[in-house]
Amino acid sequence: MAEEKGRWIRVTAIAAAAVAAAGAVAVLVVRDQMHRHQRNLFHASPFRRMAALEHLARQPGSIDLLNMLRDYIEWEPRVMLRNRATAVQARMADEVVAAEASGLAAGEPAS
Repeated sequence: MAEEKGRWIRVTAIAAAAVAAAGAVAVLVVRDQMHRHQRNLFHASPFRRMAALEHLARQPGSIDLLNMLRDYIEWEPRVMLRNRATAVQARMADEVVAAEASGLAAGEPAS
């Protein structure tokens, strides 16, 4: 009985370690993909820039992304991509303002 209990504990510990390792790998892959898409935002190919911009459009708004989009809008030579970036930036700015307003309404200190 005690031997069987010890076996289940080992199996559970190994399974938990495998899940944790898979989670860590997933985080690293996602972080690498985000970095790659952000780097491609300033790529020479307009197709890569559009793909990177669409990837960023699916991300939640943040101050860092807003600053990067501001730099991108100033740099981008193509009007179509510049306009899309402006729309993404406006949506993200609204999200950031709403998040800050809800945080302040909940009694959190302003940062």
